[in-house]
Amino acid sequence: MSDTFLLNAELRSDLGKGASRRLRRLADQVPAVIYGAKKPPQTLSLVHKDILKVLQHEAFFSSILTIEIDGKKEKAILKDMQRHPSKPRILHMDFMRISATDKMTMNVPLHFIGEDIAAGVKEGGMVSKLITELEVKCLPSNLPESINIDITNLEINGSIHISAITLPKGVELAHVIEDEAHDQLVVAINVQRVAEEIDEEADVEVSASDVPSDQKDNTADVANDKAKAAEDKG
Repeated sequence: MSDTFLLNAELRSDLGKGASRRLRRLADQVPAVIYGAKKPPQTLSLVHKDILKVLQHEAFFSSILTIEIDGKKEKAILKDMQRHPSKPRILHMDFMRISATDKMTMNVPLHFIGEDIAAGVKEGGMVSKLITELEVKCLPSNLPESINIDITNLEINGSIHISAITLPKGVELAHVIEDEAHDQLVVAINVQRVAEEIDEEADVEVSASDVPSDQKDNTADVANDKAKAAEDKG
């Protein structure tokens, strides 16, 4: 579990869409809310440049965060974040307080070990990742930053499903796999399909026998017409 991200926040009382727009435009801050742990929700503001800095770390999205609000620290996780559709702007963030004694549900990134040296890759195969994160359930103290999947020995046409993933101690899947139909494919190594190259510059020799009969007749008629025209000129 990572507990290294500290965010400084301020309480805000000016609410509403207009207030949020002014907060972003004039103060370069991000409106946010924190809720949960049987406490009333609080509306916050955070410095935008500080948020952009921590977002560069993949672990931020699956870590226990420390949010300091007017000198008081709260433990929380990021539950939702709204981005601007075309600009590098964060529009809003939702944080959920956590309890050390209550299990939490979180998406944790998957890291694939041995991609370049996998047996199937050496045979000419290509790694296909169908899932890049996994929803798990655990106590905050057991929350992993990531889950490693070793594919070093995965051969060509081989695959790994969710049920084959070894989870860290104290971590379980958020949803029970009821049957094979729900056992989702995580990663596979498949044969690379290479398109056949066609030489468009190759000359194709066509014999007289390959020409349709109706085209032969047309060719003969054109030749006769040209000969007759030459005789008339003479």
